[in-house]
Amino acid sequence: MAARKHIPNETKLRLFSEAAGHCQRPDCLLPLFPAEMGGDMHIAEMAHVIPHGVIGPRHQERPDGDFEAGSSENLVLLCPTCHTIVDKDPASYSRSTLLSWKQNHLAALARHQGICPYAERRQVRGAIGSAMAENKAVWSEIAPNNGSQFAYDPESGVARTWEQRMRNVILPNHFRIESIIKANLDHLTEAEREVFAKYQEHVRGLIERHICGISGGAIRYPTAMDGILK
Repeated sequence: MAARKHIPNETKLRLFSEAAGHCQRPDCLLPLFPAEMGGDMHIAEMAHVIPHGVIGPRHQERPDGDFEAGSSENLVLLCPTCHTIVDKDPASYSRSTLLSWKQNHLAALARHQGICPYAERRQVRGAIGSAMAENKAVWSEIAPNNGSQFAYDPESGVARTWEQRMRNVILPNHFRIESIIKANLDHLTEAEREVFAKYQEHVRGLIERHICGISGGAIRYPTAMDGILK
């Protein structure tokens, strides 16, 4: 069997970003940071579409030529149950099936969450309003001041609460806001599109820090987001 390579943090970041915090099997779409676990940990598993070696689920579908089994293109983010399902019955879950899950995941998740295009700007703003308000309330109550409040005591109760809220409240809200706006980009002005691009980079940085454990990559929240679509 071929030796497995360490999956880089950059690949993990991409996978979590593409999954928007949910299992990528369309019949599941389970949140990967379950509320009942308090936001302390995720249940996500990085499942290989094609295995590393010459045996394993879907090994016969290995492409010819150079192929990196640990690339983000060959990994799908699943909950433990779905990971077991697809690997125990590879005949029913082919390479093309798993790759189609990845390609269509955000659209499937949006439908599952009732996200849709709206006829008017005010409807889009109304759809994102509650998630934005909840994030702002959590931030104002328990967020670290200038990102440094917890630097000397990361094990404090407040620090743990902040990490929990980040994973099971703030990030899921960010994913929902992103999905709604992406479904309604035609309502954004050019200036708002630039603000939204900065917002997306801010969210990627939060994933990098709070899920992948990489510090220093996040840009500050663009305050112009507070007035988007008003």
